[in-house]
Amino acid sequence: MEKSKFTFIDLFSGIGGFRMALKNNGGECLHFSEISKDAIDTYCKNSNEPIEKNLGDITKIKELPKHSLLTAGVPCQSWSIAGRNLGFDDDRGQLWNDTVFLLNQSRPDAFIFENVKGLVDPRNKKALNYILERINEAGYFANYYVLNSFDYGVPQNRIRIYIIGFKDKDFADKFKLPKPLDKKIKLADILTDFNEKIIETERELPKDLFGEIITQKSMSLSTSNGLNDYFLFNDLRNGHSTIHSWDILDTTERQKKICYLLLKNRRKSAYGDLDGNPLSIKHFQDLDKTITEAELDALVDIDILKKISYSYSINRNQIADLTEEENIVINNCDADILEVDKLKMNRELKLKKISLSKILPMLIDKEIITSNEVRYDFKNTKISTGLYGINRIFLPTSNIFPTLVASDTNDYVTTKIINAKNEEEHKNLFINKVYKKENYRRITKEEACMIQGFPKDYILPENRARWMKLIGNSVSVPVIEILGKAIIDTGVFDKSKSISNTTKIRTLPTNLYSEQSTTNKGLTKASL
Repeated sequence: MEKSKFTFIDLFSGIGGFRMALKNNGGECLHFSEISKDAIDTYCKNSNEPIEKNLGDITKIKELPKHSLLTAGVPCQSWSIAGRNLGFDDDRGQLWNDTVFLLNQSRPDAFIFENVKGLVDPRNKKALNYILERINEAGYFANYYVLNSFDYGVPQNRIRIYIIGFKDKDFADKFKLPKPLDKKIKLADILTDFNEKIIETERELPKDLFGEIITQKSMSLSTSNGLNDYFLFNDLRNGHSTIHSWDILDTTERQKKICYLLLKNRRKSAYGDLDGNPLSIKHFQDLDKTITEAELDALVDIDILKKISYSYSINRNQIADLTEEENIVINNCDADILEVDKLKMNRELKLKKISLSKILPMLIDKEIITSNEVRYDFKNTKISTGLYGINRIFLPTSNIFPTLVASDTNDYVTTKIINAKNEEEHKNLFINKVYKKENYRRITKEEACMIQGFPKDYILPENRARWMKLIGNSVSVPVIEILGKAIIDTGVFDKSKSISNTTKIRTLPTNLYSEQSTTNKGLTKASL
């Protein structure tokens, strides 16, 4: 049996994405750490590793055995856009401290840590700097890289941050980020029931009154010949491949015009502080004086619009026997007016996980607040939810599929090819040949595996919610495999060429969260 090139320990191992990638590079997994029963079972079944190799809950691990490479897919909820963006205010973010503690304790030659791109968001700059400085204080030379899995061997738009570090600066300096692959894997390559050849047709480019071609900005993800390779179902955005509720439901041209009027104006700051704001009847009539309340109510009746209370008057004489959460809501209001928009942006309410949808009805029942302004908004205001159970439908011509997430999505695929010459034809063909005839489906378990770079026969639970959670929480195998090879190429695991067996520690910076910096010798789990 060939001797392994290096040994590694797999923290937050999930279903084994790190393990598979590093084993393909000649690595030997000494132990893994995971607490999810489904993930542990999946990891052991596919790797033939005994469950005894699981170190369990990272917060209870005191020390790790000697190894060459430490990996960790630290849980990402604290930094994800889908979360509440609270960073270290969220207890889950503290798992970074446990990870750096074990890095400092075990002193491997190198490490790879993976997380969502939200960690590099400007709102999380202080937290990212904190993590990097703790790594620095542990005596490691690290850098972070933001990579898209699509560039490294999977048909998925999955942008992640990878923090890669070395104990010896010489090897850190030798590390070179791999270049994106020239040949990309596309969605059609992994669809299990698609065998047709994709033939591109030349489209008619839109021109202005003088015959000049109009330059257009395409939507994100994938386009062919200027036509988007997917259709987006929502009422909050617009584009040639956006399907609105009024495209699907039986509506008049007048009703469509009113809907577009709301769509065009709801993001203007004149109507509120949020990214999207409802409009009152007065706002509508300022834009078009012929619009009536009856017309808006008719759109409410067919479930395109909804009425919402935009603000409330506070009757402070009625305030008594309030719950703690009700008190917090009232105390965060100015004077005697409760403005929902301002409360939605209130950090204290976010930190305390106070739900306005639960508290406001309770305050109404107690006659503490009374609606004083009613506005109209689209009924479907969550883009990721889409319309009628559909968010996006992807065509086989698409280069990529959206990021797989643990909670599944309302994203679908179709194996129907649409050949259109212009945007109007493109949309009409899709509605009539794909949507109305229900020629679309969710991705299969086998396809989900391949979208993440696993073999299509990777063993996962049969239940869709369970396997989607596991595969959505995993790393993309080819990305880790390519990064692993780049680490090996530095020579860090070749002891015969090792420049130094002693750790070179740079000047330690002041800790962002303490008055005095701590040397790596003084780091303890408590201090982290």
